[in-house]
Amino acid sequence: MKRFLDIVFSLIVLLLLLPLWLVVALLIVLDSRGGVFYSQLRVGKDNRDFRLYKFRTMRTDADSKGLITVGARDSRITRVGYYLRKYKIDEFPQLLNILKGDMSIVGPRPEVRKYVDLYTPEQMRVLSVRPGLTDYASIRYVNESELLAASSDPERTYIEEVMPAKLALNLQYIDNQSLAEDFRLIFKTFLAIFKH
Repeated sequence: MKRFLDIVFSLIVLLLLLPLWLVVALLIVLDSRGGVFYSQLRVGKDNRDFRLYKFRTMRTDADSKGLITVGARDSRITRVGYYLRKYKIDEFPQLLNILKGDMSIVGPRPEVRKYVDLYTPEQMRVLSVRPGLTDYASIRYVNESELLAASSDPERTYIEEVMPAKLALNLQYIDNQSLAEDFRLIFKTFLAIFKH
């Protein structure tokens, strides 16, 4: 049932938001050099890599300067990218990942291999389900980049504090998942975005 709802919801939202996609694509092209979309290898269900899609919000060489975004005004983020990130519009292309079966609407956010390689055996349980567009951690850490910007060593703070806390929330979801909980998480995600 969850997979069926993922497909139906993604198709409906993709069709409804098509005009917005065209506007966003135009703004990205006018704002900075590079393509409209950005893709990155992430780790999904059963520890398998997949290519995650987003609207591009950074300059084209951004990955070479680190994988963690530090602060809302990270110098790598484009002017348009700032607003796309703030309102989570950059995440919309992941609806394509959901249709492909790489992701679900609700589930642990997919991580890059560099950080997955640091997981404990217990934390690896997050890879037993499809990763999602939203989860408890997305709501709790809606201001993650600002939190990391306040650290003298953002990567260390992420690895030692933020990542373990997010994984604990993901494991909590896995142990208590249900369609009712998924709908609650979707509702809470919209509230968090609007409040942020």
